[in-house]
Amino acid sequence: MVNYPRWAMILTVVVALLGILYASPNFRDAPEKVVDADGETVEPGGLLPTKRMSLGLDLQGGSSLLLSVGLEAAFQQTLEAVESSVRGELRQRDARIGYTNLRVENEAVRFTLRNIADADAARARIQNIENGFELDVSGVNFVLSMTEEGRNERRQSVMEQSREIVINRVNELGVTEPTVQQQGDDRILVQVPGLEDPEELKRILGKTAKMNFHLIDEEADLRTVQSGRVPPGSMLRYGPESEGRVPYVVRRRVVVGGERLVDAQPSFQDGQPIVSFRFDTAGGRIFGEATQNNVGTRLAILLDDEVISAPVIRSAILGGSGIITGRFTVVEVNELSLLLRAGALPAPMTPLEERTVGPGLGKDSIEAGKDASMIGLAAVIIFMIASYGLFGLMAAVALLFNISLIVALLSLLQATLTLPGIAGIVLTIGMAVDANVLILERIKEEVRNGRTPISAIDAGYRRALTTIIDSNFTTLIAAILLFQFGSGPIKGFAVTLSIGILTSMFTALMLTRLFIVIWLRRRRPKTLPI
Repeated sequence: MVNYPRWAMILTVVVALLGILYASPNFRDAPEKVVDADGETVEPGGLLPTKRMSLGLDLQGGSSLLLSVGLEAAFQQTLEAVESSVRGELRQRDARIGYTNLRVENEAVRFTLRNIADADAARARIQNIENGFELDVSGVNFVLSMTEEGRNERRQSVMEQSREIVINRVNELGVTEPTVQQQGDDRILVQVPGLEDPEELKRILGKTAKMNFHLIDEEADLRTVQSGRVPPGSMLRYGPESEGRVPYVVRRRVVVGGERLVDAQPSFQDGQPIVSFRFDTAGGRIFGEATQNNVGTRLAILLDDEVISAPVIRSAILGGSGIITGRFTVVEVNELSLLLRAGALPAPMTPLEERTVGPGLGKDSIEAGKDASMIGLAAVIIFMIASYGLFGLMAAVALLFNISLIVALLSLLQATLTLPGIAGIVLTIGMAVDANVLILERIKEEVRNGRTPISAIDAGYRRALTTIIDSNFTTLIAAILLFQFGSGPIKGFAVTLSIGILTSMFTALMLTRLFIVIWLRRRRPKTLPI
């Protein structure tokens, strides 16, 4: 172990110096950001690293929202979709099954046949119309209801989809390292460090942003519909308040769903802000056929059941893209584009709890963490020097490099540092000398057994190596499990602990050893100062 190859020396020195280099941005003033030709803020270029550690909500302040997902609304949407499918099946030309009073009632889809002779045909048409539903038939009365298994599958699907869409929307805001996690059966916790405007977060996350394209029912009489008599297969919807809540009668059948959108961007047309959108291949084909077959008819664009635009189809739109016009402001166009890109929520979400952490509290936490780290570092250094003299001083210097490596890796990985993460660093400072203590105690023992300095150091490193690897490896396994199964602050603690274990092994087995080998080669001592 005393035989230290030149390449290993060079590698150790390079890694140690890179640690200082990549940790340095955290200890100097941040460079001013540069605005490019497009008006976007970019990081300034240069030879020196500029990445800093990302601070969590508890350190730099930000917004935290606890959202309740409207699962009952999602179940209702599923029932309405099944109702529409049942209507379509019963109206097929090859069936023409007479029915009446098709509706969603008491968490089930119900209808009555006109003729009991059609019962078998109706059963064959709809019994497998949707997974997770069971059919109950009593004479001419049919009832389709969700099974408990179907409700559980739908609940899980809605929560997973809601979480993914919330992540997409928050990421579109350009913030760093948001935390989005499910809590319980119907809640989602959102934490966004550094977001200064919590109202913006609530506004973005509170909109379902479900956009669909429907044809206007040109044959319906608006006065009759407003009196409560809506034609089958149609529905009454209104425009935005800014345009006077204009009523529209639209077909229930969705021409193209918003899930077919692959992109939406803010733009301008004739000096007015608009939203340009693009469908995927299948959506573009469906949209092209629909516009080709309905030239002269108005097409309603519904966002969260509100008609935001109802243009007349002048010609077939075959390119798979189009625009949304209206009396939009620039801010509204930007928000609408963001929501459409991120996707529609499968259910509405309601804020249950809002918490804003000020940067002052985060600054206090950072200062407290710094104080704890410095006190721990000083105590460890004093103990090492008092116990092992010159070798303890070498271990203390290696400990400083160890801290710089931790900070450098956190900066490079852009891992979020939270208050528990600082606790992980403080713990690592104490653990970092553990390997050195094992090695130096073993060297002491070998000296007492009468070995020469070189032989004692070689035996000390060789015999302590297995113990060091075993102890650190088991701790690393625990840290990995904490990261895998933990959430939020637990993951932050696991990240810093894992990084600290790896860097402490490097500094103990490579850097401290390098210092000792250089000292041995230069001094060639007869006895060891330990």
